[in-house]
Parts: sequence; structure tokens; C-alpha cells
Amino acid sequence: MVDDPEYDEEEPSFSDPEDYVDDIDDEELLDDILREKPQEADGIDSVVVVDNVPQVGPERLEKLKNVIHKIFSKFGKITTEFYPEADGMTKGYIFLEYAAPTQALEAVKNADGYKLDKQHTFRVNLFTDFDKYMNISDEWETPEKQPFKDFGNMRHWIEDPDCRDQYSVIYEAGERTAIFSNDPKEPLTVEERARWTETYVRWSPKGTYLATFHQRGIALWGGEKFKQIQRFSHQGVSLIDFSPCERYVVTFSPLMDTKEDPQAIIIWDILTGQKKRGFHCESSAHWPIFKWSHDGKFFARMTPDTLSIYETPSMGLLDKKSLKITGIKDFSWSPGDNIIAFWVPEDKDIPARVTLMQMPSRQEIRVRNLFNVVDCKLHWQRNGDYLCVKVDRTPKGTQGVVTNFEIFRMREKQVPVDVVEMKESIIAFAWEPNGSKFAVLHGESPRINSSFYHVKNNGKIDLIKMFDKQQANSIFWSPQGQFLVLAGLRSMNGALAFVDTSDCTMMNIAEHYMASDVEWDPTGRYVVTSVSWWSHKVDNAYWLWTFQGRLLQKNNKDRFCQLLWRPRPPTLLSIEQIKMIKKDLKKYSKIFEQKDRLSQSKASKELVDKRRSMMEEYRTYRETALQIYQEQKSIRLELRGGVDTDELDSNSATQSIRFCVEGGERTTTTL
Repeated sequence: MVDDPEYDEEEPSFSDPEDYVDDIDDEELLDDILREKPQEADGIDSVVVVDNVPQVGPERLEKLKNVIHKIFSKFGKITTEFYPEADGMTKGYIFLEYAAPTQALEAVKNADGYKLDKQHTFRVNLFTDFDKYMNISDEWETPEKQPFKDFGNMRHWIEDPDCRDQYSVIYEAGERTAIFSNDPKEPLTVEERARWTETYVRWSPKGTYLATFHQRGIALWGGEKFKQIQRFSHQGVSLIDFSPCERYVVTFSPLMDTKEDPQAIIIWDILTGQKKRGFHCESSAHWPIFKWSHDGKFFARMTPDTLSIYETPSMGLLDKKSLKITGIKDFSWSPGDNIIAFWVPEDKDIPARVTLMQMPSRQEIRVRNLFNVVDCKLHWQRNGDYLCVKVDRTPKGTQGVVTNFEIFRMREKQVPVDVVEMKESIIAFAWEPNGSKFAVLHGESPRINSSFYHVKNNGKIDLIKMFDKQQANSIFWSPQGQFLVLAGLRSMNGALAFVDTSDCTMMNIAEHYMASDVEWDPTGRYVVTSVSWWSHKVDNAYWLWTFQGRLLQKNNKDRFCQLLWRPRPPTLLSIEQIKMIKKDLKKYSKIFEQKDRLSQSKASKELVDKRRSMMEEYRTYRETALQIYQEQKSIRLELRGGVDTDELDSNSATQSIRFCVEGGERTTTTL
């Protein structure tokens, strides 16, 4: 075979040339294979280090382990726990290993800064961070500058020179959402978008943010152009609630959550977008589940025989324990102080009671025992000056229900209580927001009465006035007090009564047929009544009224659904400054009256210009019509037998022209 000519050819060389440079790396050549290559890991990325843990001996170690496990098992499955010891005591720091690195990261994000008690606040870090901290360079490196996100002036609408308030409107069955600036003549469009929200919208308590609902979560909008400020991912979210300070937002989703990872209710930090804590929730029938204190420092939740009070920003239980209150039925925070009111029904020989408790000390500042109680409702006055407990009772030896209004004077020593008894059924109750009056609707239709009471400083409660035979089932006070609207919504066909409670006069009686909602603007100057497509499928519109009951606008929107006024933040003026403004009101009134006259003259000028334009259009049209009329004169003469009817006096009743055809001839008869 060696001599065979077929094999005499030289074998090809597969070696690279001497000057060849191999510039193809493995990642480029084997990218798809390398991606599946197992990553080297030693498990420490699943380990967290918890510092500031109490130092305890063997007798308390088991209890400490249970507490730590309960807190940190919320973030995932803990596979290993290590408590270093020295001289029979723990060292004050521990190591926890999770089943996955993502769980360890979640523990760091949510448990760092957790306040265990007054002396111990956890500091939580990833174990891998220690390498990073150990290898910090001694040379200063300027941190990378993060781009500043300018959302514009978040309170720009307050600077409106004409003091116009804004409101949101959803119409076309939810397809369109618009923001309008209120004006007595006609609403001014600020922003309008299609499919801005999937269900409804909600303003934050101070009006800074507009919340929209989406299948994947919540979005917050704000600034002059309503840019997206923040978004929170919560699948299937259906309800939200803001803290009064606008620092936190609470979202609820009815979708199932897991025992290890509560997702039904989530509390978010609005500024950072971070999830602060999740909670389980079986039912949202009584939303909001969590009720906030007036300053946003505490929030509370009621479960059977338990009242749990949490504190911010740790989101942990106050003093690490809940209040055990057997049979608790309802509770409510004071709008002006960190005071909780709750009531407990009767239990055998133990009477029902209403308790006022100071927070965070948990000191009971007032307890009121009640007998033969059927039900209680808690009504706070907006400033927290008064608490009304509406008590439905069945006195012994009588049939039927009697209602007592137990009025707690919160600003007086030992919190004295006054009682107003009413033997008729109660339809509605409402406090004057900034005053000491309250209104009650009582009786049975068609004999429904409205009564107005004044809580005086001398310990008396006086009945100021009672109007009988009212068509009303709801009370709507102006945000500034004094004025209110008695409304007969839905089944009462939208009857409206505008009342001035300073002298208890009916300023006007009107009707908005089938009205479903009444909304006061934040200043108390205007009030809107509306028929929502969500409750009634025809006549959907919203009407704007003055506080005196004078109708200004009728705004018909196709399948109108919802109108919400944009809230205003609390005034920055002090009480003394407000008093000075009221004292000098006449001086300011002259300025505003002059401005109103200028506005009216401007409006008059616009009207005159509009009328002139319309007159000019008419004159042009008239000249064109006369020209055509003259061009057609020959045709008219031919049709009318040569009679020039243009010269006849059309206003005269003594002449008429009658054309008749007799025997084929055209004749003219003059009468």
C-alpha cells in the first residue's frame, strides 16, 4: 500500500499558522452550553447575620429561639440557626441560614431595623456583605450620581390664582378618566386619559397622589402633568387605604396567599416603593381592615377577642403583644389624638362597656358601663373634641328599641358624658366637622324628622331646631361646618334640602332625580350631586350647586360613574393668623369683590365679542340670501303670472293675492 499511487498524496496539516492569533473565547464559542453550567456556590449567600439580639443564659435561650424563629420564618424556610455563646451567655448576634438566597435577601430588606423591645433593634445583613465590607478601599471613590426624578410641583393645584379646586371624573363606564378644575361657569379640563384605571380611582388624604387600579397592582400619579410617581405590584388588588400622613398605602387582594408568605394585605412605603409587611385576611367585608391613628404612627386591627396595635416604621406589634379584649365588637381612633375607643357587649351579669384608651401607654382614661345594649356605633367629631356613642337599648319592661346618644366631652377633665335619648328609630347621625353641633334624622317614612343639637360648654345639650316631614336618608355637612345638605338618595328620588344651621333656616329645597351621591368640595363653597351609572343606568350626570342651593351647572357625561374632589392638605396658617384674617375680612372682601368685577367684565367682554361675531356671521348670510333672492326674481314673476309680489305689504290684512285658473286662464282677484 505504501507504493500505491493513491496514497502518495501528502496528509493535510490541521495546525494553525505560526502567526495565527486565537481571539475567540469559550463564552462566544460555547455560550449556550456555559449558561447551563452549574454555578460554584458555598451556601453563604443564603446566610444572614442578626445583630443586637438579647444576650441570655441557658434558661431563656429556648424562649429567645422561639421568638427569633417566629419573626424570621415569615421570610422563608430557615434550615440552620446558630447562636454563638461565651461564658454561658449568647454573644448578642446570631446566624440564620435560609433555603434560598432570595429568602435571605427578603429577611434583610424587611427585618433590618425591627424593634424587638426598647433596648434591642435588629440590624440584619447578608453574610456575603462582610467580604464586601472587609475589602473596602482606603481611597475615597465618589459614588455614582443617581439621576434625579423631577415629578414637578406635587401641590401645584393649591397655587391656582383663582383658588379653583380639582376633581376626578370617571365616565363611559370606566373607559375614560378626567381631572377637571372647578369653575362656576364650566369645568376646565386639566388631564384626560383613556383606560387610566381598570375599576375606580382614589385620592390620597392630602391630595398629593391619585391612585389607579390595575390587574397587576396600584399606580400613583401626581405633579402638574400627572406623571407616574410609584407603582406597587399586587396581583388582583381591589381595595386600598392610605395612612393619614401619606407615608404608607395598604392594598388588599382577594387572591389566595400562602401560610408562609402573607399576601392578602400588604403595607407599602410610598416614597421607596418597598413592601413593609404582609398580612393574612379571610374577608374584606369591613374595609379598611387596619385603622390608622391621626398621625400615622400606629395602626390597629381587630380579630376575635383581640385588638392588635402596630407601630411604624417597624410594622411590629406595640410592646410585642396584642390586647386581649373578650367579645370586642368595634373600635375607632380619635381623629385628633392617639386615643382608641372600643366597645364590648354584655356578658351574663357583666354590663356592656365603652372604653377610651391612651396610646402607646395603654392607659384607660374613661370607661362607661351600659345596660340592656343591642348595638353601639362610634362617631368621632372631626377634630376629636367629642365622641358620640349611639347606643341601641331595649329597656326592661318595654318593647321596641330606644336610642341613647352618649356624648363624651374629650377636652374636659375626667371626660364627662351627656346623654340624649330618642325613642324613634334613627336613620342617620353626623357631627358638624369644625363645631359642636350634630344632626340626626329620625322617624319612619313618610314622617322623617331632622333635629339639630348644640353641645354647650355649660354641660347642656340643647335642641336647636326640628324640621318634620323631610324626604331625607343622608346628612352631608360642609367641610367647614355651619351648612349641610339633607338628601334623599336613590329610593327617595334625590330630594335635597340646603340648611344653614347658624339660624336653622332652609335656604333652598331642590331635587336631582335618582341622585346616588353627594360630594362637598374641600372649601365648602360648592357641592355636587350625581347619578352614577354603577347604581342607575339612565340620567347619568353630575350637577354643581352653591352651598346655598343655587344650581350652577348640569354636566351630562355618557355612563358617568364617579366624581371625587381632590382633598387639600391642612392649612399652614396658625390659629392666630386665621383669627387676624377673619378680623380683617372686610379689607380682603374689597379686594376679592374687585377681582370678581374684573372677572365679570372679562366675561362680559368675551360675551360681547361672541355676540359681535355671531352678528357678523348673520349679516354675511343675509347679504348672500338677498343676492340669491334678487337673482331668482324673474323666475318668481313667471310663476306668478307677472305679478310682482315683492312689492306687496306682507303685514297688511286688507289685501291678498289669489291666483286661480279658470278655463285654462290665469286670473287675479283683488279683495
